[in-house]
Amino acid sequence: MTKPPRKDRSERQEPAGMQEEGADERSFFADQPPERPLRGKRQDAAGDKDARHVHGHRDRLRTRFRESGANALADYEVLELLLFRLIPRRDTKPIAKALIDRFGSLGGVFGAPPDLLQEVSGIGESVAFDLKLISALAQRSLKATLMERPVLGSWSSVIDYCNAAMAHETREQFRILFLDKRNKLIADEIQGVGTVDHTPVYPREVVKRALELSATAIILVHNHPSGDPTPSRADIDMTHMIISSAKPLGITVHDHIIIGKDGYVSFKGLKLI
Repeated sequence: MTKPPRKDRSERQEPAGMQEEGADERSFFADQPPERPLRGKRQDAAGDKDARHVHGHRDRLRTRFRESGANALADYEVLELLLFRLIPRRDTKPIAKALIDRFGSLGGVFGAPPDLLQEVSGIGESVAFDLKLISALAQRSLKATLMERPVLGSWSSVIDYCNAAMAHETREQFRILFLDKRNKLIADEIQGVGTVDHTPVYPREVVKRALELSATAIILVHNHPSGDPTPSRADIDMTHMIISSAKPLGITVHDHIIIGKDGYVSFKGLKLI
């Protein structure tokens, strides 16, 4: 019986995850057995030792988190724990450190645009997507906290939410928190997106939207991508114009908050309103 001809190596099917360019880097590392080229026993032993070291490091980090919580870990270690789940079978410690170094903080990592995340070695499209998804979940959780109680009684929650949503944006955003007569959040809307240092704001449109939502009070929020939250003369003048337009219609401007990468300022705190 004639045996079928053996396929030439070039005709064999590529392993899953390598069949097309741009394949999901997570599935590649998850599905492929560790590559073991021909080498001496001493090199094999060294490779096995490295694999055991990475596995043992992961176990020790998980144990520290379970027993002592996140406060026992550095920021890059918390990020490393997350990357364990997103990039199996790979040493994620250098990737976590590279992300923190590139974007400055955990907040900077989760606030970074996907295309910039992918510039870090080891981060592909799928992992960048997952990091942005986690960031969106965190923002929604913070917003849900705001919806549950009067805003003025949970000011730290307002700041936490605004920081998470805006501190690391690369362009200015002008956001309005619309409140009812009990100062509970009705709506949170971005009214405009501008350049790195300017967002056009129209006081008439701000007041019109407040009336449409039957809001009796508003909190103005915008970010400074430069990182410095100090208000400009234009910021102050625009705030006073909105206050003047809103007051005759029974709408109170509680505050104007400017968010920077490393802090925030409150117009009320600065006695500017």
